[in-house]
Amino acid sequence: MRDNRLKGPRMKHERVVSIGPDHPALAGHFPGHPIVPGVLVMEEVIETLREHCGQVLIVTGLPSVKLSSPLLPGERLTIEIVQEDSATAAFTCRVGYRIVAAGSIRFRLPAADRTMTP
Repeated sequence: MRDNRLKGPRMKHERVVSIGPDHPALAGHFPGHPIVPGVLVMEEVIETLREHCGQVLIVTGLPSVKLSSPLLPGERLTIEIVQEDSATAAFTCRVGYRIVAAGSIRFRLPAADRTMTP
């Protein structure tokens, strides 16, 4: 059973990234009309979480992921991570006000009592 009680205020971290038009994954996704594959968006979400928690973070699951809108090469993607509890974070990816992806990610840290830091 998951403990939904938070210890203190919810921690939030934000990062802005852009996938350039020269990224190797774009050549086949889709020729002539490239869009950034969802797996690259999720890779950036995980990197944002690792940047905030520490590189030793281990992803244990993706309970929910919704890809709502395509991300075009060169667009500025704002990734927001909000800690839900010591092992779960919610994420939202936006270009301006347009939501590109949202969901939750489960993770663990080597030290069980460690939480995300501001």
